[in-house]
Amino acid sequence: MTILSSPPDPPPLVELHDIDQALAKRMIDLHRWAVREGLRGALAHELFDGFCQRLVIAGLPIWRVYCGMRTLHPQFSGFGWTWRRDLNAIAPQQFERSNEINEVYLASPIYHLMKRLQAGETNPSMRRRLALGPEQREFPILEDVYQAGGTDYFAQVYAFAGGDPAQGTGVFYSFTSDAPGGFSDDDIMLLQTALPALSLAMKAQASYVIASGLLTAYLGDDAAHRVHAGAVERGSVESLHAVLWYADIRGFTGIADAEPGLTVVRLLDEVFETLTAPLRKRGGQVLKFIGDGMLATLDFGDAAPAETCRLALDAAIEAMQAIELMNGGREFTMLPAARVDFALHVGEVLYGNIGAADRLDFTVIGPAVNEVDRIEKLAEPLGQSIVVSAEFAAASELGGRLVSLGRHRLRGVREEREIFGLAGGS
Repeated sequence: MTILSSPPDPPPLVELHDIDQALAKRMIDLHRWAVREGLRGALAHELFDGFCQRLVIAGLPIWRVYCGMRTLHPQFSGFGWTWRRDLNAIAPQQFERSNEINEVYLASPIYHLMKRLQAGETNPSMRRRLALGPEQREFPILEDVYQAGGTDYFAQVYAFAGGDPAQGTGVFYSFTSDAPGGFSDDDIMLLQTALPALSLAMKAQASYVIASGLLTAYLGDDAAHRVHAGAVERGSVESLHAVLWYADIRGFTGIADAEPGLTVVRLLDEVFETLTAPLRKRGGQVLKFIGDGMLATLDFGDAAPAETCRLALDAAIEAMQAIELMNGGREFTMLPAARVDFALHVGEVLYGNIGAADRLDFTVIGPAVNEVDRIEKLAEPLGQSIVVSAEFAAASELGGRLVSLGRHRLRGVREEREIFGLAGGS
């Protein structure tokens, strides 16, 4: 796609000594509002919507305003909101991570500004008076805006993080007017004066959201919430009565030896997502991935133990069936399949911060954790995919769905334990 050459972006149009008292008051009011909202922890979309509303009150002829934020998240590269005067509302967007190059993005003002930011320019901006001619509409989106009635366009980007600005977090703004004369010089000056304070408030909220998202991705919902709320002291644990849900890929060593590394990683990703989905919708908490294994808990909390056990067993059955479907698709494409064994147990565990002074893990410990791992090792010898402890069978009250597989010795456990499987086999 050919991009027409564009005129250089103009410097700020108004000097500080030219500001009259009315404009100065509008600047101060917007600045104070942004700082106050940032200090109280207003959400990003609230900040953006409130800012647009105050621009209207201040007399700016805004028609369409966009705000986009880069972020650090395993699933999403950024978030965006579009405000429109005719709707008096904002529409949210989420941008999923992708290795593919988006041609629309490459031909956009935001990409142009990000390249300037990457080149070392501080908070680059762009002004285009759309009605003056095609040289002011060199980006396809600007031509679309002009055809829809836009007359003036102003955009600016702010970086949040150090290092490579184009890869860090930051915020992008664009303001479009449909007024015959577009924005005045005072309008642009007001925007350029207020946006740093708004961006700082956005950064405070973005930092909180990024921290929360990363903690959730690496620790799980419950552990992330506890850590973010201040549970960071080493040795700080609490007793938890829960179902322990353990899954492990059978024969994984052979798969890892026979397949390329990236193929093995993709297999693990697909298996773990397949295992996690049934737990996610039933309130299970994935604590960690241990090589080719996965440990999760379902806390009894205030629920009846039998109901929590039923949810855990249903999750294991659904995961087992989903793995079978996954394997069918993999075999069709000549990719390695995976057989997964499941173990369910009930017990008291200690849940909290354990580790070194500068490297903690928010996890569970206790004999029950070791036992659920040992129980899983019996699945293959017993010809089962799902095996459960006697404690789980008793608490679940699912006598019709479970059958005894006899008493068996668990490595490291003194007495033999009765093990149960699904009625009718698995």
